[in-house]
Amino acid sequence: MFEERGIPGVALVTDPFRQTGTAMATTWGLPAFKFLCTPHPIAILGDKEMDERVDTLLPLVVDLLTAR
Repeated sequence: MFEERGIPGVALVTDPFRQTGTAMATTWGLPAFKFLCTPHPIAILGDKEMDERVDTLLPLVVDLLTAR
């Protein structure tokens, strides 16, 4: 919905769900939608591990959101 309004968006998915995310974006008419993938699973990560994951992904999210 953001992309349709001209607001950049980024989807974050774990590796096994990239294909599903790509298929959904294509179905919604956004085949070039940007994804970041992270190793699966994330539900079992503790606070420290999740913080480390966020520290790695955040610069990538910012890059995708600010890219033209």
